[in-house]
Amino acid sequence: MFSFVYLASQSPRRQELLRQIGVQFEMLVAQPGEDSESIETPLPDEKARAYVERVTLAKSAAALARWQNSGRPWAPILCADTTVSLPGHPTGEILGKPDDASDAARILSLLSGRTHEVLSAVALTSSANDKPLCLVQVSEVSFASLTVAQIEAYIASGEPFGKAGAYGIQGLASAFIPLIKGSYSGIMGLPIYETTQLLDRAQVSYL
Repeated sequence: MFSFVYLASQSPRRQELLRQIGVQFEMLVAQPGEDSESIETPLPDEKARAYVERVTLAKSAAALARWQNSGRPWAPILCADTTVSLPGHPTGEILGKPDDASDAARILSLLSGRTHEVLSAVALTSSANDKPLCLVQVSEVSFASLTVAQIEAYIASGEPFGKAGAYGIQGLASAFIPLIKGSYSGIMGLPIYETTQLLDRAQVSYL
């Protein structure tokens, strides 16, 4: 039985969700010089589910290498990734983090008045010699039709940046969302049900 996990994510939302269910964790984040951004670049014609699984497993491999060079005692390594998708849309299969204000406006305009998918993958490496186990949770989020003024005000708040799909459901954007189907925690970035399934399999204590 393990009393804690290593979390290979700097996301404050994932940290908050782990604390919510009593998971003890230590940070195992990318070091200066690690090329973490290139991992998140979609491949040509890559579908959203394949993308979020690939990125999460790549993060897991990088985190394992980081642990191997750290001299720290072993504990399971938890990684996650989230993406937003408009399936079948010519420009919206994968809607990642906005590059700038203009890109955020483009993404929010695509989401306006539509229902999109939020895919969150979570992976747990249970031992240094085993491949990580990975689960994907898919939710649907409906956006109200947004005015240009609403989009501009939301971008001015700074909230869209650093978030897949240019919004955070737990923040100001909650006012745009009349309906969700699926996992609220998954939309935040860490699906709790799937995460606890992996923790149980790895014999990690929580609660």
